This record gives sequence, C-alpha cells and structure tokens, in this order.
Amino acid sequence: MRIFGKGRNRPSASWRQATDRAFTLIGDGRYEDAGALLTRAADLEPWLSESWFNLALLHKFRHDWEQARAAGLRAVALLDRDTGAPDWWNVGIAATALQDWPLARRAWQAYGLKVPGPATDSGEPLGMDLGSAAVRLSPEGEAEVVWGRRLDPARIEVLSIPLPSSGRRWGEVVLHDGVPHGERSTAAGHTYPVFDEIELWAPSPVPTWVVLLEAATEDDRDALEQLASDAGFAAEDWSSSVRLLCRMCSESRMPSDEGEGEHLDPHDHSEPGHPGPLGHRTDGQLWVPERECGVAAPASLVRGLLDGWVADSPDSRDWRDLEEVC
Repeated sequence: MRIFGKGRNRPSASWRQATDRAFTLIGDGRYEDAGALLTRAADLEPWLSESWFNLALLHKFRHDWEQARAAGLRAVALLDRDTGAPDWWNVGIAATALQDWPLARRAWQAYGLKVPGPATDSGEPLGMDLGSAAVRLSPEGEAEVVWGRRLDPARIEVLSIPLPSSGRRWGEVVLHDGVPHGERSTAAGHTYPVFDEIELWAPSPVPTWVVLLEAATEDDRDALEQLASDAGFAAEDWSSSVRLLCRMCSESRMPSDEGEGEHLDPHDHSEPGHPGPLGHRTDGQLWVPERECGVAAPASLVRGLLDGWVADSPDSRDWRDLEEVC
C-alpha cells in the first residue's frame, strides 16, 4: 500500500479487529456503536483508503449524506488506481442524494462511466441512457420489486404502480444502492438487475387508487391500461402482475411473469383461487373477469377515466369500489 509514493505496512491487528467488529454491529443495526469503532480505525490508519471507505459506507447506511460525502472524498484521495473503484460509486450516491451535481458527474466519470454533456456542465447528469431496471422498495420491510427507468447510476423513476404497503407511488424517483440483489428476466431473453432502494429522492403528487374491475376479456383490461397511459398516467392489473415471493426467490434470477400453464412458477407463494395481488394464479386457460387494478391518476381524473373505459364497451366492462390507498 502507498501514500505520497511511500510504501506502508498492512493495517494493524487493532485496525482489523475494530473494523470486523464494526461490521458485525452494522449487521445488527447498531450504527452508533459501529461508527465509534470505524472512527477509531480511521484514527489508527488514516492513510488507508479503506478506513474512509468503511466510514462512508456506514454514513450511507445511516443516510447521513454530508458525512458520507466527506468520508468518501477522503477515501478517493488515497486511491492508487484511476477508474473503477467502488469508492467513487459511493461518492456518486452521496452527491446525488445532496444534488451536488458537479461532484456526481465527477464521480461517475472517475468510476469509468460516460456522462453526456460538457465537462463544465454543473447540471444534473441526464441522458445517461442506462435503460430499464427493477428496484426493491422498502427492502428492510414489506419489500416489493417494481419496474422503473434508470435516470443515472443512483436513481430510478418508478414506472410500475406499487402496492400501498410500500408507501411509494407511480412516478416517484428513488435513490438506490449500487450492487444489484437479484435479476428479472423476460420471455425475450433480456435480463435486468434488481437494485435496493435507499430512500425516496423525489415524491410524486399522483395518488394511487385501487378499484375492482369487471373486464370480460384481456383486451378489455388492456384497454384501460392504454387509456390511462394515453392520459399521461397509469393503470396496472395487480391480479396479474403481482406475485408473493420469499426473500431467497426475490433476490435470485426470476422470470418477470408466470408464463403459461397451471402453476408453472414454483416461486410464487401466493394462494390460488382468489383475485388480488397475492392470489392471482389460474390454470392458465381461464380468464377471471374480476380484476383488482391499481390506478395512478389525479382525483379529478380517475372516475372520468374509468367511466370512459366503461362507455367504450358497456356490455363487457364495469367498475366498483374505488378507493385511494396511497
């Protein structure tokens, strides 16, 4: 290990013991006690980038972004390589949380990512074209994996309609961690990472509603989803789109839907025979007209949207029990 061009010894036994104990405490949620040990480790070996990386990591867990940024900058100042260090990724997350866009841009570039715009551009690093991904909302609580669009390496805009238990809404932007926990694959063979939410970055003003539909066919259901999309909002058939998974399944590589046939998904732990987000499975042939649907739309629009959907085909469509849930 080197600092200022001079060789240094490996970390002391005291440093290793303090650090190991600190991460055990972090695993138990004892952040204050862990912080004291990691601060002691940094005092013992201030020349070691890992001392400050570990402190930055702890401050990230605590959502103390000012401290995470400060410790992260000390860590990257001691690096002995130019690109690809995870220290820079943590700096990028902290800078994004603080909307410190010049530092966020610098961090992503130092990690080795291409950031559109001129080097002097101090604005938000938009247009990175990172594609779609999934994000696990409330990972420490009633976790839910939803789809979204990556705005940059640390933020995802939620494009699914989350269940009310997550406390999240369609259109919100969440800050997420850098290491994926799980994957979702599609029938076309594409695979997408699943990132864990850290915190809400930008709330959405659009409320979430739940409504019971009578949709005679899948085309009737699809028509509501298209109608909502055309209006600039969203509708989602929770009876088809939501599965209850154990943690092990959720954090593995999973297909994004059930496929066809009777109970072909062995990872779905919901109960069959009951429409709704936790029990939507059928024999793969029977369409159940009663659908539990989430709708993301303003209060002034949602009833008109549903009434317009029914008016287009009154013999095959109906709705009832509309309720705002988030």
